[in-house]
Amino acid sequence: MRVKFTVNGEERTADDVWEGESLLYVLRERLGLPGAKNACEQGECGSCTVYLDDTPVCACLVAAGQVQDREVRTVEGLGSEGELDPVQRAFIERGAVQCGFCTPGLIVAAHDLIRRNPCPKDAEIREALAGNLCRCTGYEKIIDAVHTAAAHSRGEATS
Repeated sequence: MRVKFTVNGEERTADDVWEGESLLYVLRERLGLPGAKNACEQGECGSCTVYLDDTPVCACLVAAGQVQDREVRTVEGLGSEGELDPVQRAFIERGAVQCGFCTPGLIVAAHDLIRRNPCPKDAEIREALAGNLCRCTGYEKIIDAVHTAAAHSRGEATS
């Protein structure tokens, strides 16, 4: 089947898509967008989190046919014209990136949180990121990065 949808603001088409093929596979293998990572394939780790019509979803659980005529935004589509999104920038600044495997999903989840709550508390950050597993950082640097990103998004300077 042919699937036509918008990815990061651009109309895209994937041909010869198998009915059971995941959105994650289409993004990575057919469209060359490797940001969302393939880890558990069961929606448990959050590494493949993307926006589907402005709602975060695990791309491994979405059948490719479900995105027909819909909008998908990946971690690659968060920034603008050569500029990183404040969340992406904060993850780098705060050292919240270790092996990088969980990072795209964490960034999308943090981006969604800050979009909904521009001044999140630690408990709110932990809740928002609960569906994302990281085995390297211990989460403290990730939480620091989310606070920094929220401050950047509010136009505040950080130290």
